[in-house]
Amino acid sequence: MIQISLLSSSAKADSLAYQLAYAAQAVAAVRAGHALPQALAQIFARSNAPASSRGAIQDLSYRAMRRLGLADGLLALLANKPPQPEALHGLLASALTLLVDEEEGEAGYDSFTVVDQAVEAAAISPDMDFAKGVVNAILRRFLRERATLMPQATKTPPGTWNYPTWWIDRLKSAYPEDWQRILHVGNQPPPLTLRVNRRRATVEQYLATLTAAGMQARQVGPSAVRLDKPVPVQQIPGFAEGVVSVQDAAAQLAAPLLDVADGMRVLDACAAPGGKTGHLLELADLDLLALDHDPRRLQRIDENLSRLQLQARLTAGDARQDDWWDGQPFDRILADVPCTASGIVRRHPDIRWLRRKTDTAQLATLSAQILDKLWHMLRPDGKLLLVTCSLWPQESEQQATAFAQKHDAIRLPAPGQLLPTAGADADHDGLFYALFQKTGA
Repeated sequence: MIQISLLSSSAKADSLAYQLAYAAQAVAAVRAGHALPQALAQIFARSNAPASSRGAIQDLSYRAMRRLGLADGLLALLANKPPQPEALHGLLASALTLLVDEEEGEAGYDSFTVVDQAVEAAAISPDMDFAKGVVNAILRRFLRERATLMPQATKTPPGTWNYPTWWIDRLKSAYPEDWQRILHVGNQPPPLTLRVNRRRATVEQYLATLTAAGMQARQVGPSAVRLDKPVPVQQIPGFAEGVVSVQDAAAQLAAPLLDVADGMRVLDACAAPGGKTGHLLELADLDLLALDHDPRRLQRIDENLSRLQLQARLTAGDARQDDWWDGQPFDRILADVPCTASGIVRRHPDIRWLRRKTDTAQLATLSAQILDKLWHMLRPDGKLLLVTCSLWPQESEQQATAFAQKHDAIRLPAPGQLLPTAGADADHDGLFYALFQKTGA
């Protein structure tokens, strides 16, 4: 259960103090083992934070996640013992992140404002009002001794890279030439990339629509358009009408790889939130079944398909079982299997702090069970696409190799491991693709 404390009635929702106080609770929730999106959702639901403040609270929380290793390193030098309660740690981490970013010209607040509002955040928080002096002292000491403290805090790998040591070591082992670049990309805010619905517009037509709306963008994939400046989805031309969807450029490769055609019977396993489901249906008129183990997540798929004016059958079920299956084989299966999500940390920076070394083996085992069951449901000559958003070979290439050998599957051309990239013409997450064909009966 995520603990959310409501702020004093004197708190002003448009103030940095208000936003820091709730960001502190979000950071505390992550340190307690909860995913950041769920923590923010509960904060917004309980606090009734206005829309104008929600974006700022979210931004502060995500910033802190990307600097948490450095913030912890600084706090170890600045405080005699770990700050308690956890919300106090979250407040200090969020404020220190702003002070570090301010030094680099990225925060948007001057140092005096950050310190003043952090102290006020403690004052309006019922579980932190006793610590106003502590907050003031720690942050002011950081400003005075920044030149000495920063080199000390960055002596350790987590302080330098803002990832757990085991994560850094694993990247070094898997990608000895690229590990630093991968870590750097993972610490960048993600782009806002759109998928143009081919039933409604071409990429060229949509780029012209954006230009007419005063928005700058460029093409970064066959149907992928990246906005130069992210905006709320409500402001994206054609989004409400289903002309475009939000989807990373690497994720947009999945549906075309399955080369679907009208009339095919297709399974999208582990389908929520439905981005790839919608893309498949944009490419052809299909008899498509979208499966997910969580009935609540099916609602997200339904909402996405409604906006796109497309239809699929939605079923709740465990892909490791076949009690939901009618026994009729599928022509195509998309298996976006569970994984550590190590390839999408720029979108979910909390993942690096939530995952454990042992998660990789456990999730690889779960995914292997799913793949074995799904292969039984594929018709002869049909195709199955394995997708993960992981960078760890145990979940990707090793999984694909073992699967092909076990089932004597034909491995067809596919991108394999995509490393996360942030550039002018290529900007995508780190996904893995392996495409298999079943031999004829």
